Amino acid sequence: MAERGHGARTVARKLALQALYQWQLNASPWQDLVNEFHTDEDMPRADEAYFMGIVRGVIEAQEQLDTQLGAWADRAPSELDPIERAALWMSLHELVAQPEVPWRVVVNEAVSLTKRFGATDAHKYVNAVLDRAARELRPHEH
Repeated sequence: MAERGHGARTVARKLALQALYQWQLNASPWQDLVNEFHTDEDMPRADEAYFMGIVRGVIEAQEQLDTQLGAWADRAPSELDPIERAALWMSLHELVAQPEVPWRVVVNEAVSLTKRFGATDAHKYVNAVLDRAARELRPHEH
């Protein structure tokens, strides 16, 4: 069983980003996606329940998340790079569904993942959109 805490959630977010990227290219039920990633070499170090919660939460609320994104982004969600879109979906989901996770942690994790997997300056865009979103979704933390 993976250790709980920051490190395990960081790995869970990385795997969720990869799963949501894949889902955009080849949509499938969230259960199939979770099962496919269950055998990933990083899964033993991940908070598997957190990973599953993100993947399921995002896929089930994708239309609502895209509607929210439309208010904070300067282009339609369908025009975003798949890594940017996956990072934004994950973070919006976390901002709403995981109130115990500070908004700065959510944003920093998304920026870090986007730096690692996204286009050159994609992390700046993700940071700006999430800052606007967090101000509305978590006004008590600003």
